[in-house]
Amino acid sequence: MDSEPSTEKSAAPRPPDSPPDLAGMSDDELLRMRICDLKLKIAGTEIESRIDKFYAELAAKGITIKPICYLGDEWFCPEGSATIAIPFYLAHPRLKKLEEKMMMEVEGGTETWCLRLLRHEMGHVLNHAYLVEKDNRWQKIFGPTSLEYSESFRARPYSRQFVRHLEGYYAQSHPEEDFAETVAIWLTPDLEWRQQYRGWKALQKLEYVDELMQKLAAKPPLVFSKAKISDASRLRSRLEAHYKRRRRIYAQEFPDFFDADLKKLFVDASASPNGERASVFLRRSNKLILNAVSIWTGEPKFTINRLLRALTERCAELDLRLKAESAGVEIAAYLATLACHYRLTGKFKDS
Repeated sequence: MDSEPSTEKSAAPRPPDSPPDLAGMSDDELLRMRICDLKLKIAGTEIESRIDKFYAELAAKGITIKPICYLGDEWFCPEGSATIAIPFYLAHPRLKKLEEKMMMEVEGGTETWCLRLLRHEMGHVLNHAYLVEKDNRWQKIFGPTSLEYSESFRARPYSRQFVRHLEGYYAQSHPEEDFAETVAIWLTPDLEWRQQYRGWKALQKLEYVDELMQKLAAKPPLVFSKAKISDASRLRSRLEAHYKRRRRIYAQEFPDFFDADLKKLFVDASASPNGERASVFLRRSNKLILNAVSIWTGEPKFTINRLLRALTERCAELDLRLKAESAGVEIAAYLATLACHYRLTGKFKDS
């Protein structure tokens, strides 16, 4: 007897230009994908609404130039352009989850954080579009742009010469960043910056930006390049290589920890045989210590986490034990000291 023909329809193949099912992929599957093959778009994502809010902020300030936002491999404004690159991982919840796993945080992952970064990049856009850095007064106020960028700079936490916007005292890193951070503060809605920075030298910079923006209002830009450097739709590198590169940037070579330092923080097992192992305590308190040190030093969580892991492993090797309830505070202070030393010298510890 002939069997009845099957009425079950096979799944239609996915059109070549349709986006892959990222939500159903494992981390390993995602890491094998090329960035361009993720088929990401801003339209329809939470980024779109945040960009719209950002554009509304610009309009409220009388700024007519509207930068082109696109997906790139990190936050930046290409040199000489009026475009803003937004990290591709913000375009999909699954990629945000992978980013957090690989880098310990998602830069710009919340609306507040995203808008702060957009306002900062807008400072660069205005600089490029109107060539303001070439103005003698600009250079007198912010400094010469010929200064070299440095990964480590001597931050002055209590300086009143700079505004405080992004973490890590970023305004102090270079005159162009100082201007961008000042613009970001000026752009922030409902911020009483004159009151907040009253008595600060940074107020002179804010007043300059306020005056400058009034002069530039409704004026067409002198330069409006639409260059999209590192456009995600054209990036052929795989996510695995992308994260390997980024993790290498933050993976500093750590010095050997001095046993004397650790024994000031903890005690030998012989002195406290029933005490909690220091390594166990550090693993249990990892997230709390990591967040505190990263927030107050401005160092990336990935870097601090590697530092904390190295410390934890060394404590296990020495079989050190907890000696006081205040150990968490002391460890955080110790890590913050190492991180600040790195920010000032480019090294976590002198050899």
